[in-house]
Amino acid sequence: MRSAAMVLGVIGGLFAVFVGFFSYGYTEFIDQFGEIEGLAQQVDRVGLIRSVSFLAPLLAIAGGAMAKIRALWGGALMLISAAAMFYAFDFNVFTMFPIGFTVLGGVLAIAAGKPDEPKTHF
Repeated sequence: MRSAAMVLGVIGGLFAVFVGFFSYGYTEFIDQFGEIEGLAQQVDRVGLIRSVSFLAPLLAIAGGAMAKIRALWGGALMLISAAAMFYAFDFNVFTMFPIGFTVLGGVLAIAAGKPDEPKTHF
């Protein structure tokens, strides 16, 4: 279970990197060139979007990397990452896979109470 959590966390984090690039880039584009009436308006919470665009992929990838040895910490980081993405970006066609992968990876990591290694988190 820990290996699956690791893979899901890293893949979810990589997908979240793409969402973060586009979200941060969109807010920066609107700041630089202005709004386009009827096509592109600035988001309400620019700071939140930019910070989650940076932090959520980091938390997901770090949680996935930690899932093999420290499953509880890695699972918690993945769930925090998924919650932040859901709060900032909502659930849509672009965020369904990063959120889904990181939630599933976090749940699998936390559920791995009896690992292959002798060190447990319970």
